[in-house]
Amino acid sequence: MSVQGSLDQQWARVRGRLKDEVGETAYRSWLKPLTVADFNAGQVKIVVPTRFMRDWIRTHYADRIRALWTGENPGVQSVEIIVAAPTRAPEASAARAEVAEASPRAELVSAPAYAAPVEELVHEAAPALVVSEERNDELSAPLDPRFTFENFVVGKPNELAFAAARRVADASAVTFNPLFLYGGVGLGKTHLMHAIAWHIRKKDPARRVIYLSAEKFMYQFIRALRFKDTMAFKEQFRSVDVLMIDDVQFISGKDSTQEEFFHTFNALVDQNRQVIISADKSPSDLEGMEERLRSRLGWGLVADIHPTTYELRLGILQQKADRIGAKIPAKVLEFLAHKITSNVRELEGALNRIVAHAELVGRAITLESAQDVLHDLLRASNRRVTIEEIQKKVAEHFNIRLSDMSSARRARAVARPRQVAMYLAKQLTQRSLPEIGRKFGDRDHTTVMHAVKKVEELCGTDPAFSEDVELLRRMLEG
Repeated sequence: MSVQGSLDQQWARVRGRLKDEVGETAYRSWLKPLTVADFNAGQVKIVVPTRFMRDWIRTHYADRIRALWTGENPGVQSVEIIVAAPTRAPEASAARAEVAEASPRAELVSAPAYAAPVEELVHEAAPALVVSEERNDELSAPLDPRFTFENFVVGKPNELAFAAARRVADASAVTFNPLFLYGGVGLGKTHLMHAIAWHIRKKDPARRVIYLSAEKFMYQFIRALRFKDTMAFKEQFRSVDVLMIDDVQFISGKDSTQEEFFHTFNALVDQNRQVIISADKSPSDLEGMEERLRSRLGWGLVADIHPTTYELRLGILQQKADRIGAKIPAKVLEFLAHKITSNVRELEGALNRIVAHAELVGRAITLESAQDVLHDLLRASNRRVTIEEIQKKVAEHFNIRLSDMSSARRARAVARPRQVAMYLAKQLTQRSLPEIGRKFGDRDHTTVMHAVKKVEELCGTDPAFSEDVELLRRMLEG
């Protein structure tokens, strides 16, 4: 058996596994066009027709392809995704002639910067001239199999958005139209959008669902204009049962796209079809949007996702660690939940880095190793520590009120955390003992000295207490 024949058989089995994992639609859109080009020195080269497809596959599927292929053939060490021009030159030339006939300026618009993308655009755009029910599915972007309702960690900041998404996904009739989800970067909007799409497709496969970004919606619209095929565009988007547009803020300032989106939105609502939108701001705060479109977007239910709390971040980390089968010390998870507060993507990325480092280097996961691995990430959020911040972090950690830091209460449950805060203020700030004392309810500097001494003694005799203090120090110091 030839090497190429063997590779083709391995690739057929890998693609079969991928198809089962990602589903028919995503497989047909992204994985079916892939072909094996070469295998040399442990590296498999896979050819894709466009750079857009290459970038998407590298981001979403490359690691999984390599893992599956290594299972088929241990000799495969890496997978490289490369772009190759379409092989059937006469067809490409004919397609290019079609473009030129439909739009005489097409070559002038696309060609000057670089030659290859013109061929890529033609290769990718030409099939859009054919309209079918199957094409409706292909318009939809691939769904991430990790983004389901079961994998979404619910907390106070996102409970309304989660409940609304679940209601829309479960409902047989349209309840809120549109459902508008908004929140900052990395807080779970896209996760909920994918979860809704997965749930609807599983519950009722006959319903036609299109999920795509506002950027791709605009791209499809511009392509339809260019090929003078706007009727096909309208038919594709207005004949679906559920239309989901992610990051709608992208079309701000794009008047023609907003116009088409407005009419598409109205047509679907009039037919009682479900529309689901996400953005980084509420409809009323979207700048560069026409007033009538902002008004329509706010018609149904608007649900916001607030920044995560410590408890929610810790829950997300614990679920992620369980899902990947990683044993992470509780103190490390608490450290990450306290320290990385910007968004969930960054939080999960930090956990992935720690696990990968431990597996590749063989070093145990500890607070020290976590801080070493994430030094750049932690430095980015590093800033001068204040006594007020120390008091807040210590109060949160020991579950007492912030006001207890300056109160006259002497119960051990309050006095001990207060002493820890004084100790950390002495260690991490340049403030004098009298200045620190004043921040803790105008206490004398001798009280601060006693607190520092007491904490040092306890750290030497009580390992659990010492770990708590060290965790707090690392969270504040970064």
